[in-house]
Amino acid sequence: MLAALLVPVQVFAQDSFAAARDLYASAAYDDALLVLNRLDISGRPPADRLQVNQYRAFCLLALRRTEEAEKAIEAVVADEPMYHPAGAEASPRLISAFAAVRQRVLPTIVQQKYAHAKAAFDRQDYAASLVEFDQVLQVLGDADLRDASARPPLSDMKTLASGFRDLSARAAVPAPAVAAAVATPPPPAVPVPAPNRIYDMNDRGVSLPVTVRQELPAFPAGAGAAGQGVLEVIINEQGLVETARLRASVNPRYDSVVLSAARSWRYKPATMAGVPVKFRKMITISVKP
Repeated sequence: MLAALLVPVQVFAQDSFAAARDLYASAAYDDALLVLNRLDISGRPPADRLQVNQYRAFCLLALRRTEEAEKAIEAVVADEPMYHPAGAEASPRLISAFAAVRQRVLPTIVQQKYAHAKAAFDRQDYAASLVEFDQVLQVLGDADLRDASARPPLSDMKTLASGFRDLSARAAVPAPAVAAAVATPPPPAVPVPAPNRIYDMNDRGVSLPVTVRQELPAFPAGAGAAGQGVLEVIINEQGLVETARLRASVNPRYDSVVLSAARSWRYKPATMAGVPVKFRKMITISVKP
């Protein structure tokens, strides 16, 4: 779980870090910085790096070395996105500096975390994706991202992360253990498709649709930048695309072209117990102009 608590630095730096902290408390910022810069934190756990970079930022801000301080703050936020300065050291100037850097770097960090969570989901590591999507939603709910998370692309990411988080939670629950019966168990019940229900990849007993034709149109010339989008299609019992909508935009000009093309795609429909059923399919679209 992400946390804003400080964890004591390990033995490798304990004495030196304590000395640097005492020097900072006595306003000997240059001397404290010299001690901190001598500490080798490469390859150390995030908790070690966090406190060292935290006090480096404090010292650099006190010395008005703003650009260097921002680099140190970036290192803190990279290790702990939910970190907020608190306690006696949290002056209004320091809080403002951390907030400014967090507003600048958190959108990139949360997009990286989303990609990592989605990769865990795609390889069906649902326990890991559940934890990571929770972290994505926690960062998106941070006060410093309030404005940015209310607008695309972060607002779209929040919707997707919430949906994938719920899918992960359902898929991560282990099947209940069943005691072995002495008598010969009855044959398993044959699943019966529910009328008008839309199934997805998490429904048991459903054979996934098979692609017959699913071709993306060419990216329009001069359309500008393209990102990674997510397209949701509902495939009906005849293998036709009944509805298509973009859960995350690729490019404003390309989106309508994709939606138009999707309606002509064809599939061998999903089935349950040999009966065709409606199916919701999520398609990730990555386009390079």
